[in-house]
Amino acid sequence: MQSAHTIVNIAAYKFITFDDTIERRAIFQQICKDLELKGTILLTPEGINLFLAGTRAGIDNFLDWLRSDPRFSDIEVKESLSDEQPFNRMLVKLKREIITMKHPLIKPELGRAPSVDAQSLKRWLDQGHDDDGKPVVMVDTRNAFEVDVGTFENTIDYRIEKFTEFPAAIAAHKDELEGKTIVTFCTGGIRCEKAAIHMKDIGFDSVYQLEGGILKYFEEEGGAHYQGDCFVFDRRTALNPKLEPTPTAQCFACRAVVTPREQISPLYVYGVSCPHCAQAA
Repeated sequence: MQSAHTIVNIAAYKFITFDDTIERRAIFQQICKDLELKGTILLTPEGINLFLAGTRAGIDNFLDWLRSDPRFSDIEVKESLSDEQPFNRMLVKLKREIITMKHPLIKPELGRAPSVDAQSLKRWLDQGHDDDGKPVVMVDTRNAFEVDVGTFENTIDYRIEKFTEFPAAIAAHKDELEGKTIVTFCTGGIRCEKAAIHMKDIGFDSVYQLEGGILKYFEEEGGAHYQGDCFVFDRRTALNPKLEPTPTAQCFACRAVVTPREQISPLYVYGVSCPHCAQAA
């Protein structure tokens, strides 16, 4: 057991042309090994996405090294602390996209969608409209099981099972969003950035992405206008608005989110089953 809050967890991404991913993969692997970091790094032609955890010195040294590459000198990082290492191993993967949307013409580095920072979004939600007086609609771009753990109040949730379903879902509801300011959001900013760019491309005239996603909003504004926790893809499962791990768990068998109350059920056997998949069997 680590002593309190000795592990630093970071999430970061950047869309940028990254045409030497194959050559750089082994270098990333060695740096992370040397610094005793664990987590996942995705290297893609459209940029980088990473979730890492380690000591403060290890994380800081990694970021200093990463930012020495001019392409990533300004990469933004979301940070939280934990008592234990939430990852089992270190993976550096090569992929085609940072997040799969199957819309290869979307290139965020050629023109990002407008973004709204956490402070401005809170002000909009406090007053019930944006600075031009238009009603604000929050659109969650995450998968349904993530939304069920927590989301912003009065959020539109299209119950998608994977991000590739988002373009069809948003197109089917375009008329309902006419005349409103739309803010797309996700865990750390990747999905909502792609979603906002796609929405601009198909004719939405007032759409913003939440800069840094839910994690940055928690960091700067806490839980204002948010209900529940935020699902994360590591052993912590979910973080509360104070960026602290919660008692929520995830079933190893069916990947469903298991609440503390559901963990009391005799159908919940750690690593084997939970009430969701046991009842479906």
